[in-house]
Amino acid sequence: MEARSSRVRAVRRALILFGVVAVATVTTSSSLAANPIGSVVSVAAVATLPVLDAVADHDEASLDSLLGRSGKLRARFLPASSDMYVPHLARLFGDSALRRPGVHTVADSQLGSEFSLITLRPFADKVRGRIGTYRIGFWPYERRATSPVAYENPDGFVEVTPDNQETYVSEHFRLRDFLTKDQPDVWPKYLVLDERLLDKLELMIDELNDVGIPVTHLSVMSGFRTPQYNARGVGDGGRASASRHQYGDAADVFVDNDHDGGMDDLNRDGRVDRRDAGVLREAADRVEAAHPELIGGVGIYKATRAHGPFVHVDARGHRARWGRV
Repeated sequence: MEARSSRVRAVRRALILFGVVAVATVTTSSSLAANPIGSVVSVAAVATLPVLDAVADHDEASLDSLLGRSGKLRARFLPASSDMYVPHLARLFGDSALRRPGVHTVADSQLGSEFSLITLRPFADKVRGRIGTYRIGFWPYERRATSPVAYENPDGFVEVTPDNQETYVSEHFRLRDFLTKDQPDVWPKYLVLDERLLDKLELMIDELNDVGIPVTHLSVMSGFRTPQYNARGVGDGGRASASRHQYGDAADVFVDNDHDGGMDDLNRDGRVDRRDAGVLREAADRVEAAHPELIGGVGIYKATRAHGPFVHVDARGHRARWGRV
């Protein structure tokens, strides 16, 4: 089951990228080979990439558009291992692009923004819990013979540098928003990030805007946590040892349009409390009802001396709810 799940993920990404590059190759100029990074590539042209028969019989039933269900994704994360699409990436970005972890960005005139293909650094590059001097630790089931599919080790890591940390991965979020909050002076840093989480957060923003609650800034209080960082808070009333934050599909968020570092008064009752967090949970409920493939956990947390109220959101694959309004 574990091997099959990994193959499904690899096939999905390979097929998506094949579609991206096939169209990009047609829509770029003949000077692409000479100046690959500077060329303008149309990713909007493949924004409705259909379900592919090659994955139709797997449990992941469909491939959504390149830009996600929200239409606001601005990056795709790709393992640096499949020979299936090396020739196409080489044509677009140069021969070494896929073999070199990094953020490969192209401008898109139809989107009015950039779109990035992010090549992951292989998981195997982590040695004794580190990559270079960056401490990562060990995943909950990493040193066991088997693991549940939902808790498999990540495919790899986004290598984040001072130069690429501002890369937009969706309309409202950048790579730096999801970095583990430790080791401030260590670069490069390493990040695990799931596109489903980005899509869910963007759809929640849409839901809030649709019901008259404008959102210009959804702040990520905690995104990806390395296992070594997560372990510091494990215990009664603290973090779960198998926290979804370690798998890149969870974030603790709050609406902070005024950038004062705390939750805004979303229900307009003159107070900021967990009822405002409840407004976010209702938005997540509506997103999951419309997009069951994004189902996951939503937890409400009240304010403490250290922080204001917030909501945990994840895309774990089954419904979970905790915390009261």
